[in-house]
Amino acid sequence: MTGVDEKFEIFLAAPPGLEEVLAGEVSRKGFRQPKVVPGGVVTQGGWPEVWRANLWLRGASRVLARVAQFRAVHVAQLHDRAREVAWGALLRRDVAFRVEASCAQSKLWHSGAVAQRVAMAIRERVGAEEAEDAPITVRARMEKDLCTLSLDTSGELLHRRGFKQAVNPAPLRETMAALFLMQCGYEGNEPLLDPMCGAGTFVIEAAEMVARLNPGRARSFAFENLKNFDAEAWGRMRAVTRAPAEGVVCRGLDRDAGAVAMSLANAERAGVAAGTVFAQGVVSDLQRPEGPPGLVIVNPPYGSRIGDRKALAPLYRALGQVLRSRFQGWRVGLVAAEPALARETRLPFLPPGPPVPHGGLRVTLFRTGPLP
Repeated sequence: MTGVDEKFEIFLAAPPGLEEVLAGEVSRKGFRQPKVVPGGVVTQGGWPEVWRANLWLRGASRVLARVAQFRAVHVAQLHDRAREVAWGALLRRDVAFRVEASCAQSKLWHSGAVAQRVAMAIRERVGAEEAEDAPITVRARMEKDLCTLSLDTSGELLHRRGFKQAVNPAPLRETMAALFLMQCGYEGNEPLLDPMCGAGTFVIEAAEMVARLNPGRARSFAFENLKNFDAEAWGRMRAVTRAPAEGVVCRGLDRDAGAVAMSLANAERAGVAAGTVFAQGVVSDLQRPEGPPGLVIVNPPYGSRIGDRKALAPLYRALGQVLRSRFQGWRVGLVAAEPALARETRLPFLPPGPPVPHGGLRVTLFRTGPLP
């Protein structure tokens, strides 16, 4: 897999529980034969597809290019097989690398030893140096004596879009917010309202979907340091733009003036200030915007302790009452760690999807159809 025209396996990481949602996005974006696997989605493609995945996909947290797969039951065999990989066509001598390894149900059980032998093979083939802060990471996974070697083509996790400098505590990652929006059927062609917007993650992700902006447009990627990187082709790919949806506004409300200021600053950096409106206010201030119905999506306080849950119940009841009385025809998405708190809203939720890890908790997206 040395040339840009060769096809190989590409792994797209997703939060556990949201793999199916990511597979839907991967399919809609035109990638070939997406297959759901634990922790993500596998597709087939070449280096242009790797670049597109990093640039286009909102829900993927990392893009791995699988460069080799072989069986190994002792370190000498691992070293010999790893040395056969055409590292010289992929890695540059002047760019440092590091190897991260994981082992499960394998005779080679020591991840440090696996990483050491793979790194030795790469040094012998390429001559590049190892460094903890290297821009290139090679991932070695030993599972049932099968070694899979992958290049992390993303570098920093893909939720780091490059614009959100201001955040509140335990923010929802952009990738997870995007997957929750997709789970609600949001495609960027209808209004959106977040009544507890925090740093504006839901609102800004939705506004970018409305504006048809690529999520990776404002950042760099690890693959730009690979030997086979084609800067001219990448420049052409990044330059492609699409016409935005017309007249769609995404709104955020928060009781905290600091959160509103964060949201405004983040929306400005993201280039979507013109398509967003942020205001200070509480749940009782919520009013249905003029125009067609859309999506209300909210990530309220979770209440991880029993006392917190009891204290938060009135907030959830008030939110539900306002939405039921003022937002007929709108759909609702609510992220909650406690199903009991979600039920306090008395909203007609559809059967929920699986819980998803977030900030040390497991949260669930509760969704409705159009409210009666």
